[in-house]
Amino acid sequence: MFERKAVVDRQTQETQISVSVNFEGSGRGQFSTGLPFLEHMLDQIARHGLIDLTVKAQGDLEIDAHHTVEDIGITLGQACKQAWGDKAGLCRYGHAYVPLDEALSRVVLDLSGRPGLYMDVEFTRSQVGGFDVDLFHEFFQGLVNHAMITLHIDSLKASNAHHQVETIFKAFGRALRMAVTFDSRVGQQVPSTKGIL
Repeated sequence: MFERKAVVDRQTQETQISVSVNFEGSGRGQFSTGLPFLEHMLDQIARHGLIDLTVKAQGDLEIDAHHTVEDIGITLGQACKQAWGDKAGLCRYGHAYVPLDEALSRVVLDLSGRPGLYMDVEFTRSQVGGFDVDLFHEFFQGLVNHAMITLHIDSLKASNAHHQVETIFKAFGRALRMAVTFDSRVGQQVPSTKGIL
């Protein structure tokens, strides 16, 4: 069976990022980014997506976290796209609802080959653990643009911002896990009438 693994290194004058993904993994995560709350969220993707994920990043955090967070999203998107190959035999679509106490989020995605982020989230406060939650939009935008996926994220209920963000990342991991699962009925076909994604 084709091993869906990839390692991507990305270097700019602002950041140095290395991302390793293994979609045949068991949910192990290793992270070194200088951003503990982001690492906690990346671990949700790994754990709930059953993806082995390693992210190492050095960025200009003395300015702010924007460049580092966006570039991690970009590099993760590049690694995912490389690991999926032509997406033959995959389910293609994934969705998940995830609750955490009072918070509830829904994530729906399509390995469409067309980048699109539709994020309807009003964060209940501006920072969690010193992390600017607006940067999660930049993370997902970078990921979507380079993984070439369509991604809908909706925060349906929340009063605790930590819970709110965590449900989004857990739901993303679960939806991604569903989309990249092999469907034996599809065989080696690409799941599109166009024959390509």
